[in-house]
Amino acid sequence: MDIHRCRFVSYNPQAINALAFSHPPSADLAGRGVPTLRLAIGRANGDIEIWNPLRGAWFQETVLRGGKDRSIEGLTWTLDPAEDGPDGAKLPGKLRLFSIGYSTVVTEWDLEQGRPLRHSSGNYGEIWCLAAQPRWQATRRSKDGKLQPPAEGEFTGQHLAAGCADGSIVILSTADADLKFLRLVRPSTKRARVLSVTFQNRHTIVAGYADSSIRLFDIRTGQQLRTISLGKGPMGGPKELLVWSVKCLPDGTIVSGDSAGEIRFWDAKNYSLIQRIQGHLADVLDVAVSANGDTVVSGGADQRTVVYRKKEGEKGDKKSRWAEVMHRRYHSHDVKTFAVYETKDISIAVSGGPDATPIVLPLREFGKEHHRKLSSLPQIPQLASSPSSRLVMSFWDREISLWRISRGPTSLYENIEGQRHRLGEEHITSAMLSADGKLLVVATTSDVKLFAVRRRKGDEKGALRIQKIDVSKALSEEGARLVTISPDSRWLCVIRPNSDVYMAKIQPASVASDKLQILSHLLKLKRVVRHTRHEKASHGTLGDYERMIRTVVFSDDSKILAAGDLSGCVDTWELSTATVFGASNKKSKGTAESDDDSSDDEDEDVAIEGERWQIAAAESPIPRTKSGITLLSFRPHSSPKKALSNGADHAHQGEDRLMVLTSEHQLIEFNALDGKLSDWSRRNPKAYLPAEFRGVKDRAMGCMWDLFEGRERLWLYGTSWTAGADEGKGSGQLVKASKRKRDAQEDGETENGRKKPNSGAGDRIPQSQADIHFGTKVRKIVGSDESQGEWISLDQERPRVPGEDDEAYEYDEVFAATNETNLARLRRETGGTGENGAALSNGTPKKSFTSAVANGLSDTPTKALVPVTSSQPARRWWHTYKYRDILGIVPLNTLAEDPASGNLEVAVVERPMWDVELPGRYVRDYE
Repeated sequence: MDIHRCRFVSYNPQAINALAFSHPPSADLAGRGVPTLRLAIGRANGDIEIWNPLRGAWFQETVLRGGKDRSIEGLTWTLDPAEDGPDGAKLPGKLRLFSIGYSTVVTEWDLEQGRPLRHSSGNYGEIWCLAAQPRWQATRRSKDGKLQPPAEGEFTGQHLAAGCADGSIVILSTADADLKFLRLVRPSTKRARVLSVTFQNRHTIVAGYADSSIRLFDIRTGQQLRTISLGKGPMGGPKELLVWSVKCLPDGTIVSGDSAGEIRFWDAKNYSLIQRIQGHLADVLDVAVSANGDTVVSGGADQRTVVYRKKEGEKGDKKSRWAEVMHRRYHSHDVKTFAVYETKDISIAVSGGPDATPIVLPLREFGKEHHRKLSSLPQIPQLASSPSSRLVMSFWDREISLWRISRGPTSLYENIEGQRHRLGEEHITSAMLSADGKLLVVATTSDVKLFAVRRRKGDEKGALRIQKIDVSKALSEEGARLVTISPDSRWLCVIRPNSDVYMAKIQPASVASDKLQILSHLLKLKRVVRHTRHEKASHGTLGDYERMIRTVVFSDDSKILAAGDLSGCVDTWELSTATVFGASNKKSKGTAESDDDSSDDEDEDVAIEGERWQIAAAESPIPRTKSGITLLSFRPHSSPKKALSNGADHAHQGEDRLMVLTSEHQLIEFNALDGKLSDWSRRNPKAYLPAEFRGVKDRAMGCMWDLFEGRERLWLYGTSWTAGADEGKGSGQLVKASKRKRDAQEDGETENGRKKPNSGAGDRIPQSQADIHFGTKVRKIVGSDESQGEWISLDQERPRVPGEDDEAYEYDEVFAATNETNLARLRRETGGTGENGAALSNGTPKKSFTSAVANGLSDTPTKALVPVTSSQPARRWWHTYKYRDILGIVPLNTLAEDPASGNLEVAVVERPMWDVELPGRYVRDYE
């Protein structure tokens, strides 16, 4: 493979200003989180990223795009009250996401469509901070111990509190699935800015101000309860301290971080100062607390993350003291915001700041586990290429750039100043360049634009001429989440913000000087009806968010379309010749639709110019996978196409093998036309893929196929790795890669061989490499007889109580992997068998294809994948970490156009963080 390493894309990762988990931390909850757990990351350009922690895999599901001069400065989630359902069951309430951004507006987001749902604004100052009321919890009666229901008329949802620049706090109601003004709370003294706000309980607000004070209010009456003064600032600085963050421990103790770099603890009842710690050299920008209240984490402008733990007082001293355990600089810039989530098995704190990189820290196991860096680059590639014209397209925010990569070296004087077109005020959600480089499609949540791309006549340097193409309102007005163009440039697929699928026919230009045309009629493609997953009332629901289409792809012959969503469902459609068409081609609004609620007579597929798209494998669709779809790719047909003997319209029969990669890195291949597993996939389940691929930390972003003279290679890449897998031409079978036996304690394994899971951040630190040794054993003494003391290991795995993991959103992979391995071994031992176990017609065994990558975090050696009939190991997969942060990889040639080369040519677009310009930072006292 020929590789161009490119750094010409000036994509700028944006600062992280806000973080918020969809569920509050709870040390009583079993398992590793609930199915609806999500992390929202708000950035300085107005984008909101939605991440699924996925039991430590950290999968970026989607991005809610912002717009010009917008910024996300605060995020919070609420859960609507559960509703009564049939048979006395409780229907879960909806999870809702709200944001603020240097304006007087609080915005609620529609997660299903990826755009704002409603706004609330009023005649008050600019909003600086936002917090949600704690969830309502039933209390137990002192007499009989039964749970007490809410009082009549009591609101069991969550109000919002927004702190403003004029000193007021606005209370907004989320009742009745709306967002309305409820009450304005304002101190009686001067109007200083509200910099931070939190809830001590459901009725008491704690707010940090810019005038060296913390104030408490009752939201029911608006009455000010108490003013806490922090005193004057340090000598030589401003007189008034800025209270950048306030949080409350479970017992009500108030924790504040201020501009003097101090962490202060305040009593929950009389609000007196308990303790103050000088934890930072500069401003403390945010504070996070653990679920049980024994750990506090602070981040500041000095780039330090500091962890504090509560230590019990000496014998006879009832007071406990807080002490700094450790501090480190995980970020290269300010540590601006935190978010915490905990259960019995998971305990993490996520931090972010201007360096644009989220850091996942172990909270309960701090010092015993590694931290984890998530990528600052998008996991959804924002690149495309035209191999025939060697053009590379990239997009971000409101900008699209096109480059031509020459075959040989170029000089700096050959750079061309291109044209500029105004694309609007909203950020681009998707863009695609056709395979021939003549059509460019750009989409936002409200608009779809098309441009014709041509070379300027008489320009030897190859400058491009961009012309806008007029399209119908039916295509452009509703916007799109995803757009893609078929390889033959005849079809445009548009995925609407609500994940409806539409197809538009592209009419090629009859004369070279004419522009392409898009027919005004649209086809709406039906999706297979799937059963929805029913969540528990405590989990909440995300509505139809999981049915959101994340990826869509055409087959190489442009006759099959596949789309994958976040729930793990894959829908496929097949292009065929319409036998009946006519009146259905002409709809009133230029859109040919078939309504799912209409009768069978009306629910027929409609056609454009004698062609129609219909559901493939309608009676036996592709089964749902265990996790969301990350990638879809049709395996290209390496041999020339041959028409079937019966003359049926299925000339693409050899190109219906669809490779599916899930967010758990399960690689499956289906036959797209009949919905069944391919022979390769049945013989190579996840258990037979090497451990390096199954355990890679960063999720895969994209893939490419390299086919030449019977060679079939699949190249995968993520933000930090690239990997290739070769099917090969040998008839030998591959054996499973296995680990060399090592010390179980160093490898983090338990006695039964099962690897001990981490707490949601990085892997466990071996004892020999730990910076802090807390001790792995404690002595338990019952009574006064010390001789009866028992030594207990702290590293033992938590015992699992039967039934408690029902809440855990995790399945036991041990038995599933064992069954998959045994079944795969049985299929391999039977030789080349078809779907029904019959021998293949040619009597030769099927080829087997195994893929793997390494995550570079483990030194575990693996045995080579070797054919059973050969004594020499044949390496069938490759991986590397030699590239910098990868923005994307795109092909620059195809074998159809350049068969003599025999090599795939690609451009690896890198964007390391040291190339990104960051604002000034605090370096005075330590550099």
